[in-house]
Amino acid sequence: MATKSASKTLKKPKPAKAKAAPAQSRSATVTLEEAMRQLEALGNEGMRAQNAKGGVWGPGAGNNQFGVKHGDIRVLAKKIKADHALALSLWQTGNIDAQYLAILLMKPTDLSARDVDRLVRSVTFAWVADWLTNYVVKQHADKETLRQQWMATDQRWAARAGWSLTAERVVKSPDGLDAAALLDRLESEMADADPVVQWTMNSALAEIGIHFPKLRKRAIAIGEKLGIYRDYPVSKGCTSPFATIWINFMVSRQG
Repeated sequence: MATKSASKTLKKPKPAKAKAAPAQSRSATVTLEEAMRQLEALGNEGMRAQNAKGGVWGPGAGNNQFGVKHGDIRVLAKKIKADHALALSLWQTGNIDAQYLAILLMKPTDLSARDVDRLVRSVTFAWVADWLTNYVVKQHADKETLRQQWMATDQRWAARAGWSLTAERVVKSPDGLDAAALLDRLESEMADADPVVQWTMNSALAEIGIHFPKLRKRAIAIGEKLGIYRDYPVSKGCTSPFATIWINFMVSRQG
């Protein structure tokens, strides 16, 4: 008796599904024109008016601005991500909002010391100067060499950066710094200094008083003698930039 075949009927293989073509990724590169359009769309009338006002720290921003809030500039910078070439193009516009954005997109390691010096000297607005110092200059490998050069210049934006870096050194790396000689300079030069420079000179004066106990009495005396920012208006909860108040407040917090 014949046996039934044990083989099973073979099923036809299912046709392979065609793979979908990979979606073309949109280039992350943003052009200068696109960046400027986005900044302009974020402009705020109140911010433009605020930027246009001068103050004890220097002149207002003028008309080459959109008036973008700093928080909105930070959000845009995160969206674009680091782009050094775009940053340099934005800086060249002279528009302060474009320069804020440029600072956040720059790569300090791609800048030579000469590049940094040119950027600092081309500033026209104090808030831009401080962003540039904090986010670019203070991250640069040659900042100490630049600090020493800028402490000997009459160019106000470079001098402002030099005193800002000096205040940072007082706090973070005071070894080798002649703080007494700095007080000599502050006492003789600060009263007649350009307001742009006076602001960061005052920071250095206060930091010396806070961080050099042996020089504290003299730093306070210089602040009292010069009286700079004695009547500076401050919001509730903020510390006055008047050196005497600033030093005493910060020292009291040290316990």
